[in-house]
Amino acid sequence: MSTSAGPVPSDLPAPAPDVVPEAVMKSFRSELSVKKHDVIDRDWAGGIPAQYGVAPRIRIGHSKWFNLLWFIPIGFVILVAAIAVARGLRTVPAVQDFMTTYPGQSELPSWAPVGFPAWLGWQHFLNAFFLIFIIRSGWQILADHPRLYWTRHSGPGKNWFRMQHPIPPNPLYTAKEDSITLPAGVGLPGRRHTIGLARWWHLGVDTLFLANGIIFYVLIFSTGQWVRLVPLHWDVIPNSISVAIQYLSMNWPLETGWTNYNSLQLIAYFITVFIAAPLALITGLGMSPALSTKFHWVSRVLSIQVARSLHFFVMVWFVVFIVIHVTLVMATGALQNLNHMFAMRDDDSWAGFWIFAASMVVMIVGWGAASPATRRFPRVIQKAGYALIGPAQRLFEHVDAKPGQYTEKDISPYFWHNGKYPDSDEYQRLRDGNFADYRLRINGLVDNPVELDLVTLRGLDHHEQITQHFCIQGWSGVAKWGGVSMQTIVDLVRPRPEAKWVIFYSFADGSDGGIYYDAQPIEQMSYDLTMLAYDMNDETLSYGHGAPLRLRNEVQLGFKMVKWIKGIEFVEHFAEVGGGHGGYNNDHEFFGYSQSI
Repeated sequence: MSTSAGPVPSDLPAPAPDVVPEAVMKSFRSELSVKKHDVIDRDWAGGIPAQYGVAPRIRIGHSKWFNLLWFIPIGFVILVAAIAVARGLRTVPAVQDFMTTYPGQSELPSWAPVGFPAWLGWQHFLNAFFLIFIIRSGWQILADHPRLYWTRHSGPGKNWFRMQHPIPPNPLYTAKEDSITLPAGVGLPGRRHTIGLARWWHLGVDTLFLANGIIFYVLIFSTGQWVRLVPLHWDVIPNSISVAIQYLSMNWPLETGWTNYNSLQLIAYFITVFIAAPLALITGLGMSPALSTKFHWVSRVLSIQVARSLHFFVMVWFVVFIVIHVTLVMATGALQNLNHMFAMRDDDSWAGFWIFAASMVVMIVGWGAASPATRRFPRVIQKAGYALIGPAQRLFEHVDAKPGQYTEKDISPYFWHNGKYPDSDEYQRLRDGNFADYRLRINGLVDNPVELDLVTLRGLDHHEQITQHFCIQGWSGVAKWGGVSMQTIVDLVRPRPEAKWVIFYSFADGSDGGIYYDAQPIEQMSYDLTMLAYDMNDETLSYGHGAPLRLRNEVQLGFKMVKWIKGIEFVEHFAEVGGGHGGYNNDHEFFGYSQSI
């Protein structure tokens, strides 16, 4: 919901803005940190210490939590029991007759291709290689907000999964404090709160994985290979049951993958290729603030937290599939299976094994080098990631959104705090005086530089909206914001034609010193849902949420919505400000200047 009304009623007319000659209005750039951050060292993110969470847990009922590590002994007991049952079933005449009728395979059409073309071997290797980095960086992203929800109201009691302790009662506890550390060999790059770099890995390699997948789809349908991956008859169900009994009884089914997969393989491959892979793309886009805010039906059907949870299940499927797939490849005739996949031949020679061994060397080297290389050359990863995902991301940078999706009944009962709280003497004096002496300085490439106090800001046309917040760490929440539209500010200060970017400066310091800032494209200042908020949920904006003024730009992720704003500057390009990368987190923690996905 969004509304605009006239000036807030008052017994006295609102004071006119203080117009200040541009020559005497200083910039806040001198308060920025220009230190070069080109490695991840002990001072990373202000020397943020390692923090380890708890074993993964899922909620049972309202408040009970089940430790997933119990699945290891429980799963082992179930597996042993299942083997015993399967062996017993194979001695039952009715089951023997069933397995004779359904030996394990559905019949293929006579025109079905035989064997594997070379391109399929390359596709197989590339998909496996890309998944190494996608899964590891995905774990790193999850570790930055190690909780999963089914509702967009991310808060205490709402998560169904966690790898962290319960949220403490401290009202100033931040989402960044909630992040946990992953070992460098597990997460990518492994240090705590390296989500900016993890996202470049994840989104960048996703682009390669998607391109490879498109080529794969084109080739399997143009060569007829699809017929070996799609169930064509209902007898795939009883045949898969027969295969499961054969596997569990440790009496492997006949391996005929060169001509026809058994039904259990067929179902697993079909789910992986035609359900899990597309679902990974769909749920990933479901977490995009630009898409969800622009296309309301996306958020209604696939809210960010539903998308995030389903994305997690897709990752679990890929991990389980890889483990079982590799295990069975090695256990059911390794040489023949490796020849099928790597040498494109149907025999028991060692050709496929040596190609497989070479590919494993490449994967192991890639696995081992990824984290150290990222820590040593983070700017390279940042630039490479943007080169890969940038073209797709730019499609969403110009997406304006209309109001009306949420109402007051949708407001979240808990809205996370985030960022480093301002603690300067200047800010404390203003806060102690209820911000009576606060002045918002707006200057730069404008014809009418001004300083606005809160009374003046509240006297401008009032803007109100109820919108959803998308944090880069993964949490979300719905709130009602009251304030002034940025279009009103633009009309007031009249930017010059050469002004292409708007810089927002904060009273708060960033993690490495110097004040926090962020750059926004000037075109987004005219969007319906871009505003300066001084109220939240019909109350004056709180200290923890950015008092006295914060930015809302609903097509961007939360880190770009600067809190505790003290100044706005219109510039030609952000390269001339701070570290030149478009924002504090971009300069210091390698985020992107635009994060619409």
